[in-house]
Amino acid sequence: MKARPNNKQTNYYNMKQLTIKNIFPAAALLILLGSCSKTFDLKPGTELDASQMYRNVYDADAAVMGVYGKFMGMADRYIILNELRGDLLEYTNNADESLRQISTHNVSEDNPYASPRPFYELILNCNDVMKNFVIMRQKNTLKEAEFNQRYSDVACLRSFLYLQLGIHYGDQVRYVTDALETVDVVKNESRFPAIKFEVLLDSLINFTERIPYKDQYPAGTTLNITLDGYPTNNFFINKKCLLGDLYLWKGNYTKAADYYRQVMETTTSGTVNENYYTQFKLGWSTTFNHYVSYTRAGDASSLNYADGWRVIFERGYDAHFTKEWIWVLPFDNKFAPSNSLINLFSPIGGKYLVKPSQAIVDNWNTQQQRPVTVAGSTTGIPYDARGSLSTRTLGGQPVAMKFLYNYINYATNLPVDPLVRNGKWFLYRQTHLHLRFAEAANRDGRYRLALSFLNSGIGGAFAPPSGVTDVTNYQNTLSYSYPYNFDARNGSIPYYRGDWYRHIGIRARALLTDFTVNNTADSLLQVENGLINEGALENAFEGTRWPDLVRVALHRNDPAFLADKIFAKLQKDGVGDAAAVRAKLMSRLNWYLPFKL
Repeated sequence: MKARPNNKQTNYYNMKQLTIKNIFPAAALLILLGSCSKTFDLKPGTELDASQMYRNVYDADAAVMGVYGKFMGMADRYIILNELRGDLLEYTNNADESLRQISTHNVSEDNPYASPRPFYELILNCNDVMKNFVIMRQKNTLKEAEFNQRYSDVACLRSFLYLQLGIHYGDQVRYVTDALETVDVVKNESRFPAIKFEVLLDSLINFTERIPYKDQYPAGTTLNITLDGYPTNNFFINKKCLLGDLYLWKGNYTKAADYYRQVMETTTSGTVNENYYTQFKLGWSTTFNHYVSYTRAGDASSLNYADGWRVIFERGYDAHFTKEWIWVLPFDNKFAPSNSLINLFSPIGGKYLVKPSQAIVDNWNTQQQRPVTVAGSTTGIPYDARGSLSTRTLGGQPVAMKFLYNYINYATNLPVDPLVRNGKWFLYRQTHLHLRFAEAANRDGRYRLALSFLNSGIGGAFAPPSGVTDVTNYQNTLSYSYPYNFDARNGSIPYYRGDWYRHIGIRARALLTDFTVNNTADSLLQVENGLINEGALENAFEGTRWPDLVRVALHRNDPAFLADKIFAKLQKDGVGDAAAVRAKLMSRLNWYLPFKL
């Protein structure tokens, strides 16, 4: 039985009333992965006030974990809104009217996926936790450093949620920072008026810049440990990535690039080892393979599924995994919430509600791989193999596989164990980071540098002329101002190993030919087109597509950039009146969902 909430109880326990005992880490993991676990239900008649729940750092940790546990319940909503509204996912025959409305941009007020209420419920949880952290600091039950880390983490998750609201609801968002009793209070427009998206961005930037701690939890702290094979530090939002995103949306490109570079150079200090050159740098390695690869060069039938790019989405939380992933949350069969992404994507053991669009399939199929010479013949495979690694045909149906590789065995196409629905919610990885840095650099006039991140790396884009072996004045952008001054020199005489000498670029890692730009005055738009298209090819289904389309359309003041892509998806999939949807999306007002609390 649930205890009845009262005014003294914290809102984050509204999901289910939980006792908080000083038994971290076991309790905290259960709260994170199963914030509604029956193990922690209150006994009938038991009520806790804040003094019983916020007594020490372990209680504070449990509060942080509780917030993230509830956040995990939004995984399917996050993917539906950020991908099905875009051009890379389409609904299946199993989908109900609500999902069909989302895809065709004909959304009713009562569509459950359109409701902002789940966002606000979690925002109010964050507000309540932050308020109590302030009280704990005042009472000295949290040390200054403990407060700074935990308050900043929850604050950034709240800013992330508000950015999502702005992306999907535009100028209708209410910016609430109070610890309110219920979401219904937010309906009071005289107290919480809607604000413009630009004003929301300003508010989020101003607030998030002032948080007292911008790094991840330090090693040795109680929220940076490994539990059951999960390194908890990957659970928490990266604050600098968030700030980079906020500035990118705002159009402050230099500041965005600054924060992105700080993340890319997370390990560029201390001991000079492989991690120094590779983590978050998209660097080549001799100890792990994140490339698209073949067991026989040039032989399309030998595409490597057992290693390489596909395994980015399957492997456990080892050192190789954390070179790629910046923010990822695990679904574990032993804990609630259950893996909602299996229901969303899988025709085996799931409801199979969404599938890859024909538009993304055609996009992969029109790419060109780099030529290789085999038996005296030089050819290149005429498609992007990431399509085959991101999707699969199961039971005659096209399936988006990225979120399913821990559930369905790639070799047998069957569940590893039908009753074990493990998986991961991927939120941010190094290719998101590099593409957004490149977008900022390009908008800041650094077209060639942006192309280097897209294509073959800094060293390749700034290579010396043929026959020149001294790279002192090449393979670098040291003449540029920060954050665009990179050293990727890799020379023998004189000897150089710049911090970025292993950087390879996104298309090189996928074995694709370089994206080229005509020598015309619109280099900025051409490079940006290439970057956004690469985001589709590389990051399909991961929750970045609709935001990318909206952001670029806003920066260009060009609704056709967005509308044309949705039109192409619907037309290729034979869904609805594609022309009418395009005409509708030519007005910015129609990009946003109805706001009904």
